[in-house]
Amino acid sequence: MAFNVYFIRHGQTILNKYNRMQGWCDSPLTAKGLADAKEVGQKLAEIKFDHAFHSDTMRAQNTCLNLLAQNKHETPTPAVMPEFREQGYGYFEGADSGNAWMMIGGPHGCRTFKELITTYSIEEARNFAKEADPFNDAENDADFQARIDLGLAKLRQQTHDGQNIVIVSHGTTIRSLVHRFAPETDITIGPRNGSITKFSISDDQVNLEFYNH
Repeated sequence: MAFNVYFIRHGQTILNKYNRMQGWCDSPLTAKGLADAKEVGQKLAEIKFDHAFHSDTMRAQNTCLNLLAQNKHETPTPAVMPEFREQGYGYFEGADSGNAWMMIGGPHGCRTFKELITTYSIEEARNFAKEADPFNDAENDADFQARIDLGLAKLRQQTHDGQNIVIVSHGTTIRSLVHRFAPETDITIGPRNGSITKFSISDDQVNLEFYNH
């Protein structure tokens, strides 16, 4: 069995616009974010989707609904899949992204997120965020990967051979999936709001078709 999964990064939000950390916290789509959703929906309009999912955030839900509204086929009712929500940043939620990553990466000799994942890895960046959080609420990599594994298991249980799935998810989550299953891919440039990343998933493999299109 193998099926196609189109991971979409949600449209631009208010916190994206102002370069703020946005993991489990949420903010509304901007006018550009709504346009992002419509544009990616038009790119995927010819594909008949058998299932549609979004994370448990309003930014993902609204992107998904606006995306599906552009489709030329009868579309499935989207369902919530919290396993593909964004990484949880704990204390750093809502903080200026540059300042947050300086605090997280500084003890490890890194000043930016890009430098951190280049010098170490995106997985270690999660662990460093957990270490730096004074409330200890940020997700570490083990917790993050465990819920991703639950999401992949759900997809395999609910999907049949040859089906097409669309999932509206988040930037770091998509980057992390790409790095885990296609580590040769350059993830130092994150997926754009409204971009498409496609995987082919079988019973025992996850193959990247393309990233950030």
